[in-house]
Amino acid sequence: MAFRVGLVGLGMAVTPHAKSLIDLKERVEVAYAFSPSEARRKAFAQRFAFPQCDRIERILEDRSVGAVLILTPPNTHLELASRFAAAGKHILLEKPLEISTARAQQLVQRCSGIKLGVVLQHRFRPAVEKLRELLPSLGRLVSASATIGNWRPQSYYDQPGRGTRARDGGGVLLTQGIHTLDVFLSLAGEPSEVRSFATTTPVHRMETEDLVCAAVRFANGALGVVQATTAAYPGFPERVELIGTNGTALLEGNALRVELVDGARFDLKSDAGAAGAGADPMAFPHDWHRGVLADFLDAIEEDRPPRVNGAEALRVHRFIDMLLYTPRSAD
Repeated sequence: MAFRVGLVGLGMAVTPHAKSLIDLKERVEVAYAFSPSEARRKAFAQRFAFPQCDRIERILEDRSVGAVLILTPPNTHLELASRFAAAGKHILLEKPLEISTARAQQLVQRCSGIKLGVVLQHRFRPAVEKLRELLPSLGRLVSASATIGNWRPQSYYDQPGRGTRARDGGGVLLTQGIHTLDVFLSLAGEPSEVRSFATTTPVHRMETEDLVCAAVRFANGALGVVQATTAAYPGFPERVELIGTNGTALLEGNALRVELVDGARFDLKSDAGAAGAGADPMAFPHDWHRGVLADFLDAIEEDRPPRVNGAEALRVHRFIDMLLYTPRSAD
């Protein structure tokens, strides 16, 4: 019998999740797709044949529903996660955890009795998983850097709530860069010190930052730089560079190149381009979301934490705080 879940939120983020649920229909059944907006429910029904409801209480009260996918704006996450966790339902939550690290910590604490997975799907890209496998071959890490060159037109930020502290909690780091920064930390380890600059460029009219440049020192002694922006027209693949005592790895978008001092070389090619980096933030395949969902279901079945759980997501929230509120060190 398939595991029953509820979808909460039918906005822009729902499409890759809905496609993933269809792909995994032998394992999971959508019991309800909820939105308070009739227009959104109708638009969603034209694309996906999932049962719908207009009252969130139906999902909360249905004991046959074991988990929910919360795909609503960041400033709603704490309240919704608290209600569903209290009802004993596992939660797969769209990034970020919340609009501030303090609220994110509260959310993780309130979900301590259930499985909490966070949708940071870049960890599940084939190139990232292969780099993690090859990481020991680089030797001791001496440098780690990340570049996020996204493009968002002004029309993106003209949408209500976009790029505001009240709804989104931040700009390029918390909304776009969080994916790359999560991968970055999972490979490079904990940052110990940051020196950075953050600004809103003349390219955009928005409340929060659209450009951040930083120098980073890691706990293992490695040094590196981080640059993130949504002002880089027309958008470019993210780039993560790791330099070790035995060689170098370059992750560029969905492609990976590793070259070692002993002459060994590994290349993983991709034609996916700058997925989601341009004007259409949803221009990417749903395979990575399917990986997140499959791992979440596995975690429930195996009674273990999801690969990207609350504690893992808090790491990147704290790193973003360091990037925005320096000078400061981790201790």
